[in-house]
Amino acid sequence: MEKCSSKQIVVNISENVTIIEVSKATQKYNSEIYLKKNVNGTLHDINLKSFLGLITLQLKNGDHVTVSAVGDDCEEALEEVVGYLS
Repeated sequence: MEKCSSKQIVVNISENVTIIEVSKATQKYNSEIYLKKNVNGTLHDINLKSFLGLITLQLKNGDHVTVSAVGDDCEEALEEVVGYLS
C-alpha cells in the first residue's frame, strides 16, 4: 500500500514565488502531488506536476486548498509544496 499524506492550507504566496517555481519544485519527487480547490462551485483536483493544471486553478492568496501526495517520498513533497504556497 502506498504512503499518502495531505494537508489543508490557506494560500499565502510570496510575491517572489511563481507558479512555475512551484511546478518545477515538484518534479524531483517520485510521489504524485495533487492540489484540490473549489473553482466557481466545481471541485478541481489537479496534479501539481502539470503546469497547465496550475493555471486552471487560478491560485490567489486567501484560497483554501488541500495539498496531497501519494508515494514513497510523500511527506517531503507535501512539506515543500506547503512551504511554497503558505
